[in-house]
Amino acid sequence: MKIGLFGYGKMGKMIEQLALERGHEIVGRIDSPDDPAPFQKMDVAIDFSSPDAAFDNISNCFTNGVPVICGTTGWLNRYEEAVSLCKKEGAAFLYASNFSLGVNLFFQLNETLAKLMNGVPGYKAEMTEIHHTQKLDAPSGTAITLAEGIINNSAYTAWTSGKVEKDSLPIYSERTGEVPGTHKIKYESAVDSIEIVHTA
Repeated sequence: MKIGLFGYGKMGKMIEQLALERGHEIVGRIDSPDDPAPFQKMDVAIDFSSPDAAFDNISNCFTNGVPVICGTTGWLNRYEEAVSLCKKEGAAFLYASNFSLGVNLFFQLNETLAKLMNGVPGYKAEMTEIHHTQKLDAPSGTAITLAEGIINNSAYTAWTSGKVEKDSLPIYSERTGEVPGTHKIKYESAVDSIEIVHTA
């Protein structure tokens, strides 16, 4: 398979290494708007770029007939626009806030716990996510997906970043050292607390 990489940071380099080990070919490494994107050579594009570049990368893939997989977070205010453009162009698009098997199991566990806690009096939920200092977005895309899982299965109506508001789930973001990613969901009452944690 001939792959175009949009974003050539840590994740892009890791994808390249794995792809080459499995017999695939990297036909483009696009890390800035000035880098040429050889769409005509690509069987698929993989985007792990930056929040400000992701939408343009994805839409350019659509208009050039290249299927695209995206794991970039922090651009989701334009996600529905991307989905509409994908349908209009008859393109192929796969997005996930996290491709880790363990995290996706954690997503399911989080929703199950939210259902169990829904309606149980006296508990307040909050989330803490910790990442390395190079991470550009806060809260993380994984944290937002977890928050949506709670909102869809409880009386919470929204999430907030770093503050407590009525009917909203607070998300606290920490950026420190080389932490790959830790996500903690906590339900606390006056007498006890329940936590689930995923640590990469």
